[in-house]
Order: sequence, then C-alpha cells, then structure tokens
Amino acid sequence: MKNITLNVEGMSCNHCVMTIEKTLKELGANGKVDLAAKTVEVSYEEGAVTVESIKEAIEDQGYDVK
Repeated sequence: MKNITLNVEGMSCNHCVMTIEKTLKELGANGKVDLAAKTVEVSYEEGAVTVESIKEAIEDQGYDVK
C-alpha cells in the first residue's frame, strides 16, 4: 500500500467528509479526511489506482486539490 496526503480546498462539513471518503472507496482507495487541516490521507494499491485518478475523483466532486 502506498500513502499520500493531499491538500484539498472547499471541504467544510461532515457531508464533505462522507462524499470524499465514499468517492475514494468506490475508486479502490481508502481516504481519511481532516477538515481542520484541509487534508485527505489516501492509502491505495500502486498499479491499481494512480495519484492522478485520485485527484480527478476528488475534483469531480467539486473540491480543489492543491
């Protein structure tokens, strides 16, 4: 498993947390959102999921990945 931490703008509530974590799970990755730090820690299998696909999935939900 590979781990990355992404800075994500636009998250403000528990709905945002659930949306991002569910989206990542559907992609095949595990995400843990920290609203206060505006970060998402992602664990994923290299080769099955790419960093670009993770960022794209989050951005498709309306958030900005920095």
